[in-house]
Amino acid sequence: MRRSRAFIPTSKEAPSDAQLASHIFLSRGGFISQTAAGLYNYMPLAKRVIKKIENVINQEMSKAGAEETELSFVTPASLWQESGRIEKFGKELLRFHDRKENLFVLGPTHEEMMVDMVRNRVTSYKQLPLNLYQIKTKFRDEARPRFGLMRGREFIMKDGYSFHATVEDLDREFDAMEAAYKKILTRLGLEYRIVEADSGAIGGTGSKELMVLADSGEDTIAVCSSCEYGANIEAAARGLRKDIPEAPEAAFNKFQTLGVKSIDDLSQFFKVDPYYTIKTVAKRVVYEDTTEIVLFFLRGCDNLQEVKAVNATDALDIVDVTEEELLEAGIVPGFIGPLDQSKAKHVIDNDLKDAKHMICGANELDYHFVGVDLSVLSEVAYFADISEVNAGDACPHCEGELSFTKGIEVGHIFKLGTKYSEALKAEFLDENGKAQPFIMGTYGMGVSRLVAAVIEQHHDENGCIWTKETAPYMVNVMISNIKDEAQNELGESLYESLQNAGVEVILDDRKDRFGFKMKDAELIGFPYTIIIGKELENGQVQIYVRASGEKITVDKDIVFDKVMELI
Repeated sequence: MRRSRAFIPTSKEAPSDAQLASHIFLSRGGFISQTAAGLYNYMPLAKRVIKKIENVINQEMSKAGAEETELSFVTPASLWQESGRIEKFGKELLRFHDRKENLFVLGPTHEEMMVDMVRNRVTSYKQLPLNLYQIKTKFRDEARPRFGLMRGREFIMKDGYSFHATVEDLDREFDAMEAAYKKILTRLGLEYRIVEADSGAIGGTGSKELMVLADSGEDTIAVCSSCEYGANIEAAARGLRKDIPEAPEAAFNKFQTLGVKSIDDLSQFFKVDPYYTIKTVAKRVVYEDTTEIVLFFLRGCDNLQEVKAVNATDALDIVDVTEEELLEAGIVPGFIGPLDQSKAKHVIDNDLKDAKHMICGANELDYHFVGVDLSVLSEVAYFADISEVNAGDACPHCEGELSFTKGIEVGHIFKLGTKYSEALKAEFLDENGKAQPFIMGTYGMGVSRLVAAVIEQHHDENGCIWTKETAPYMVNVMISNIKDEAQNELGESLYESLQNAGVEVILDDRKDRFGFKMKDAELIGFPYTIIIGKELENGQVQIYVRASGEKITVDKDIVFDKVMELI
């Protein structure tokens, strides 16, 4: 492509709301343009990058035995009603009626559509397993679209779905897809981590997220210092505590504790480590048709992880509850304990199971119990993992320690089981001729988000630094002075030779100044720029390596060979 004919509208100004490097440089570099909140046009450079990412995905999916399809973007709402998900997905699901008043949705994800395509067409275990995927525009009506392509309302996504006759075969496919996704991210030149995660509104188990490591990431992930363990903070677990404080010695008794409501005050009052106190977090839990007050109990040194709390109660959401609401329910704020379960549902953190020497609220104003042995609740109380991990906690898989880093979620894979096949009555006949629901897995990857993720991980103050697999053009041949005949002749010759060699090359034949062209080259982020300038009089040109900033001076007669060597 000749730059004089290319549509690459670079700019010195970034959008006023741009905060992330990817949003700034993709806008300034002429890759994307915003049309409305969370809606972007992909200009020619961005489209080339997207196609490259899609090609890598297609190649690795083909190697893994997955087949590409394309489903309708507009989905009958009746399918979402069949699955029972139309309300659970919330306002992010954009609904509309056609001229005949039929209700439709714009697909944010396509589990229902894929199951509908397969049901009644795959009828026997002999036709399984099956892995189908698409790369498609999606729409989610985000309440606060922001950060450019990182959190838009409309986005490009690869979503895949596998169908199996057995759980064992699903496990095999899940591992194969995880391996394929690792290969994709490695080929794209990204540093990443596979982490355990929550399945969210889609449901299922065995959930893992693919996180591109970047300081600008929205997700906090816990990673181990010694092994490959990683988990989103919402799903992170910890191993056994190593340094347990000395336990207080006290027989079970009730103490008056005037005005002692906080964990800090309680710890100081009894001169004990918060580890031996019980923290109570009261919340109102929201279900589809009702709400209720739930009391969550954990050690005083821990904090409640709200996503874990939602999952532990099978709720849609949890919200704060007021002191007035607690008092109306007969619950005494500041002095709540787990020994009286008559006033509200209790969820107790796993780490408190059989805990001894504890101090907790006595469910009476200005009183606490000491010497509490929670083993008395082991058979009657509901225990779950509801605490948030802390930096320095033990890894659940090895002797290492957990630390926190930031990541950008670019993929999500999990085991759906029979959640959708049962709801939509999608069945096959097993070896015994008995009807069984398909056992399913799902595998998503954000294509447009990957465009932004590459730049979040690969940029400097001057602009984009594309990896070799993602660069819109590998080589930029820049003629410094378009009026110089010798420079023009060499530029045209190199442009033709590189094209003939199958290299994606752009020829900057504009009449603009050298400095302007050079800033454009850095902003756009071509991996290699051949600078044909004044040194040509001495038979030399320069190769600018964008990733390192190095300028390599070479003889004009070997510049082609040198560039091919670098590529």
